[in-house]
Amino acid sequence: MAAPKPVTWLPVTLAATALPLAAWAQDLAKPSSFWHDLAFHPLIALFLIIALGLALGNIRFFGISFGASGVIFTALAFGALGGELPAGIGTFGLVLFVYCVGLNAGPTFFRVFARQGSRFAKLGVALVVLGSGTTILLAWLLHIPTELAVGIYAGAMSSTPALAAGLDIFGESAQASIGYGLTYPLGVLGVVMLVQVLPRLLRKNLDEEARRAASDSGKLPPIGSLLIEVSNPAVVGKRFDEISFIAEMQCQITRELRGERLVPVGSDETFAPGDHVLVVGRQDNLELVAEYLGSKSNKPHYMDTKSQTAQIVVTAPAVIGRTLSELGVRHKYAVTIERITRNNVDFVPRAGTHIGHTDVLHCVGEPDNLAEFAQFAGHRARVLDETDLIFLSIGIAIGVALGLFPIVLPGVTFTLGLAGGPLIAGLFIGHFGRIGRVRGHIPRAARNLLTSFGLILFLASAGVGAGASLFDVLGDSGLTIVAAGLVVLLVTMTGGYLFARYVLKLNFLQILGGMCGGMTSTPGIGTLSAHTDSEIPVISYAAVYPVGMILITLFVRVITTVLGWLT
Repeated sequence: MAAPKPVTWLPVTLAATALPLAAWAQDLAKPSSFWHDLAFHPLIALFLIIALGLALGNIRFFGISFGASGVIFTALAFGALGGELPAGIGTFGLVLFVYCVGLNAGPTFFRVFARQGSRFAKLGVALVVLGSGTTILLAWLLHIPTELAVGIYAGAMSSTPALAAGLDIFGESAQASIGYGLTYPLGVLGVVMLVQVLPRLLRKNLDEEARRAASDSGKLPPIGSLLIEVSNPAVVGKRFDEISFIAEMQCQITRELRGERLVPVGSDETFAPGDHVLVVGRQDNLELVAEYLGSKSNKPHYMDTKSQTAQIVVTAPAVIGRTLSELGVRHKYAVTIERITRNNVDFVPRAGTHIGHTDVLHCVGEPDNLAEFAQFAGHRARVLDETDLIFLSIGIAIGVALGLFPIVLPGVTFTLGLAGGPLIAGLFIGHFGRIGRVRGHIPRAARNLLTSFGLILFLASAGVGAGASLFDVLGDSGLTIVAAGLVVLLVTMTGGYLFARYVLKLNFLQILGGMCGGMTSTPGIGTLSAHTDSEIPVISYAAVYPVGMILITLFVRVITTVLGWLT
């Protein structure tokens, strides 16, 4: 007897679920149904838009994804269906986003102008001027409304803060959001294509370019250490901290060799012929210090890096704001502060270095001395993971007030707005790390979370507000929007490359990385980094990005003002 055929459950399952799903969809379409009210509840809708938008943004198309900007597409669709979000959520997201962007960019932005990176700053200025100038010209020639022109500009430059600045000026402008939504993919794809196609067109080998340009990368020298044998008669008998040349080289002596063991130095240690000392400082200056004191040593040695080193987080008011010379750490505690981490940047301190709140002091000393100094400095490791909400709130309040403050110039009065004010405040507070005499701490992870959350709240609100007019604008100006965005993109990239190559004399990798930064294209630098191991493009990107990001945002006001005069 033949065995019975197994039952295939798939058709049965589909049949059993199809009817309930169809009934649920029909019920969802009824404005008065429970499911309709649930799906279109403002808070539920907000987080559904965010979840679906982020899921869409994570999908890769030919290796490219939209990331958080995917939220604006799901928000446009929801707005077209007649949905609404909680009032004021977009404004809150905007302020939070741009303030945290300023905090993150502050430590880098001002340092760009203090080094040779000024050339990168000029590239950022050139790209923004080209993009905004082309936008103004096209809007004037093609009679594009100012709101739509701002959206085209923000999308072609792939800059969400620029869209935020435009919506701050115009309110919940449907045209600005739709212009951004249609041209943003062009901006992302354009830069990604540039960094992949241009090397082939110009027959450039990125690895060869990296070797050729390694000496001009602009990379900050790392901190290193070197064992040195003392033989210079001019330093014999002097205390370690009396030699000004060592401090000028941003170096200092942290340990002395005794037998085969490196031990922390005391406060009154003096140089003697044949001493072996460990010098910590800028890697590129260690050789100079070795030549000054004597010569490099290859003598075998070991040191206790577990019990004789400590990372101390400063919170004590008695330490904050005082210099190392005032504290006398080495003399009082026999502890050497070999380097300091501040705003995620390591540096070798000098006698006049002021200690800040939540500075991480990398100390060398005996265990008992380290423990005593840690107690004096108010060491609390957990503070690095804690967000000072008072500091955050005061900073945002200052930014909002700055944005509302009227600026009077001959013939025109304007404000920085809720995009410009918090951005400028964030830049200065991020750079100085304090508000007046008040120092607070916001961990990097918290800043990244607040930045991303503010961004998606803003995008969700902007998209929903624009969704109601989506089809009308597309029917009237869809082709014009895409064509204008493409022209802005091509003119900006072409002009930027020529300016960087023939005026600024940057090398090829610096140009590619700098253009990614000036166009605020994270996908672009990600694609470029996948094609070369060189750090040169990333350094250029980091130098130009803050300049491009700030100026792209501020030039929204220039575009609206000039178009206002022309029309």
